[in-house]
Amino acid sequence: MVNVITELEKLGLELTDETKESIKKSFGEEELYSKDELDKKVKKVEGERDQYKTRAETAEETLKGFDGKDLETITKERDEWKEKAETAKKDYDAKIAEREKSDLLEKAFEGVKFSSASAKKAIMSDIAANVSVKDGKLIGFNDLLEDAKKNDASAFVDEQAQQNEQNQATFTTPMGAGAKTEPITGDPNKMDFVTYKKWREQNQ
Repeated sequence: MVNVITELEKLGLELTDETKESIKKSFGEEELYSKDELDKKVKKVEGERDQYKTRAETAEETLKGFDGKDLETITKERDEWKEKAETAKKDYDAKIAEREKSDLLEKAFEGVKFSSASAKKAIMSDIAANVSVKDGKLIGFNDLLEDAKKNDASAFVDEQAQQNEQNQATFTTPMGAGAKTEPITGDPNKMDFVTYKKWREQNQ
């Protein structure tokens, strides 16, 4: 078990009396921690320290940029940067939302069979334009898919018809294969090669 303040000082962190008091209030003045527990807490403290340092440096650079400027110019630049930040956030959120929708649609279409690649592209594009996402789920997808199947049935594979064809082929093949043929008779020495071969297969 190790002491929080002692270990922080070993890491080279300069702790003021005020910081030490803050640590004591957060962790307990006499409380000791295992090495793993302390490592996690130290990383958190270091992360917060780095964030504050970055903010302070950014603020300092920003203040330097205001040197020699009047209040009106400063206010105008502030508003411009605020607008840029809001626009950037909206663009980012839109891209994340579009990515989420794309992933959900790809998963939803996994079990749908289309008659062609062009049909798939057209149907998926139409549904993507009209479906929405809420709480990680597609809203209205099933209804849109059913409407597409009704309005453009040829774009989809008719699985029932396909199954019927397969079943019919399965039943037809044995019937043809089992048809009776007349046995080959006669002198094998007088048969041509093809007939002789069939005769041998028949009499094996």
